[in-house]
Amino acid sequence: MDNGLAPRETWPALMASAQAGDRDAYTQLLRAIVPVIRAIVRKQIADSILVDDVIQDVLLAVHRVRHTYDPDCPFLPWLMAITQARTIDTLRKRGRHWQRETDEEHAAEFVAEHSPEQDEREETLALILDQLPSRQRQIVEHIHLQEMSLAEAAVRNNLSVSAVKSLLHRALTNLRRMGANHDRS
Repeated sequence: MDNGLAPRETWPALMASAQAGDRDAYTQLLRAIVPVIRAIVRKQIADSILVDDVIQDVLLAVHRVRHTYDPDCPFLPWLMAITQARTIDTLRKRGRHWQRETDEEHAAEFVAEHSPEQDEREETLALILDQLPSRQRQIVEHIHLQEMSLAEAAVRNNLSVSAVKSLLHRALTNLRRMGANHDRS
């Protein structure tokens, strides 16, 4: 069945050509991956408008990080990681948006919780994080403060998921060590 789309086995070569500046190859690749992205996203999101928004986000992310793709590696897992990260990000944002719309009674509690003591804790946290090496600090901020998934943080930092896990582990070990040293002093 010829649907006019580039077959999956050609995707690595198309991306390699796109990385070298071949616009036609890039257009062929993008046309071919949209149905795959749509299928992945539809497994988690039913709203067709939201699905289209996520597809656009994925295509933008692919464009932004296309230089990170290694043509010697399978293309589909790379694409799936980006798609999953964008889908999860959208679901998180939507959840926060929905929560803001439906939980208005909690607004007063939030205002009460955001006190000078809260500001002081945030400043202390910033000072502690500033003691970490920059890559470790970035990973902690992305995962724990911005609530990114490991895959999202990997894409954002141009790292593998295992490298993100390793940096996060080292950062948390350093933070525990700093806390233990602070407790002794």
